[in-house]
Amino acid sequence: MNDKTMTQALELGLDTFGDITAAQDGSLKHEAEVLRDLVEQGVLADEIGVDFLGLGEHHRADFAISAPEILMSYLAARTSRIKLGTSVTVLSSDDPIRVFQRFSTLDALSGGRAEITLGRGSFTESFPLFGFKLDQYEVLFEQKLDLLSALLNNEVVSWSGQIRPPLKQQRVFPRVESRPLTCWIGVGGSPESVVRAVTYNMPMMLAIIGGNPARFKPYVELYHQACAQMGHEVKPLGVHSPGHVAETDEEAIEQLWPHYKAFHDRLGRERGWASMGKETFIQEARSGSLYAGSPETVARRIAKTIETLGLSRFDLKYATGTMPHSQLMKSIELYGTKVMPLVREMVAG
Repeated sequence: MNDKTMTQALELGLDTFGDITAAQDGSLKHEAEVLRDLVEQGVLADEIGVDFLGLGEHHRADFAISAPEILMSYLAARTSRIKLGTSVTVLSSDDPIRVFQRFSTLDALSGGRAEITLGRGSFTESFPLFGFKLDQYEVLFEQKLDLLSALLNNEVVSWSGQIRPPLKQQRVFPRVESRPLTCWIGVGGSPESVVRAVTYNMPMMLAIIGGNPARFKPYVELYHQACAQMGHEVKPLGVHSPGHVAETDEEAIEQLWPHYKAFHDRLGRERGWASMGKETFIQEARSGSLYAGSPETVARRIAKTIETLGLSRFDLKYATGTMPHSQLMKSIELYGTKVMPLVREMVAG
């Protein structure tokens, strides 16, 4: 672990997009039941010491979470210490003022535990749903990020751009009580996104969903170089990657494999990917960015990624496809009670 990471407390979190899960008879659960299960998962994560829970925003049949802030507000009342945020807020198709208001409200209700992770979104269903044009994909994100940054850093905001009428000496309520809201920028692997995070002086969350995590080291180096050139203090760096924890490596692989393949292949049919074979899946679990295995195996691989990239946050996306609620709960339990202590011990040692 490098000196920068040593000066920042290591946080270990969990992420979910609220995947629609299977019931005991194999049928798919209703979204309402999945949301209720998510509350149980969040309460468990809080009880066993997980540092952060991120909920993704999506607007398609695969996922139950379309309004993460409402779910987080309910969780704020059911938990006491875990940080609550989004694993993605699709800012391009949202209103920056409403985003600020929702999260400042959540921050008040949770006692300062709210976080935002901004992204353009890997799915585009929200654009036609909310009346935005895909040919404005870039300009919408750029200008909305600029406006949200102004709201996060100023109590009185004046702003002008192409996407909405200007603001003149505008106050937005509720105000954040004690400090600026923590707002990450999600980065999928483009140098422009890295520089954007530094430009707005925000921490960077790398979404690494495949391949050796070390291939993202040039982006971390670019982040540090850009911070130095712009005179910004280095902010926390995080990684979001999928995985699953079970008692043994074999059990984790066998539990995750059918759900992971079905999810991957369903997306592949939309995006032109090849079908996934089991050997590819196992190789990804052994040396790629899929953290599936026993607590010892998952902890060792997480610790290696933290040290390789100099991270201060690692979030495991613990839900993939239709995995049953009971398996997700067991994975969360093992992550909090066994994986996290092992990771901290390995990193410290």
